[in-house]
Amino acid sequence: MQTARRKRKKLKSEINVVPYIDVMLVLLIIFMVTAPLLNLGVDIELPESAVAKSLNVDKDPVVVTVDQAGKLYLTIPKAPREEVTPDRLSTMIRAYMNTNPKSPVYVAGDGKTEYGKVYDAMALLQAAGVPKVGLMGQPPQDKAN
Repeated sequence: MQTARRKRKKLKSEINVVPYIDVMLVLLIIFMVTAPLLNLGVDIELPESAVAKSLNVDKDPVVVTVDQAGKLYLTIPKAPREEVTPDRLSTMIRAYMNTNPKSPVYVAGDGKTEYGKVYDAMALLQAAGVPKVGLMGQPPQDKAN
């Protein structure tokens, strides 16, 4: 008597990608919802001046921003803007200026910030070894437009 031969199922060598697509869509939605909520910048109103002019610089500048509340923000080229304490600002600027001594450094103070807070930021930069500090401003907007 001949034994019945069993048919063996072929093994599938495919990957089911539907669950991966579902996960990617969920992640996409999460990133789309959270991206606008990230604070990518500091809203400040730069003081207007008739003598404010555009400077042509070879290197990207380092910008220290002082907002209306007196908080300090540091923007180093090719790095995200971050809120810093005065001690951390000194440390980071000193380290950056050791490797990039010719890099321009600017202070951007909100128009409603107390002058003393901007002056303190400039003093911190000078103590950290920055030879020249520029102040940022913007030209006055034409009221006729």
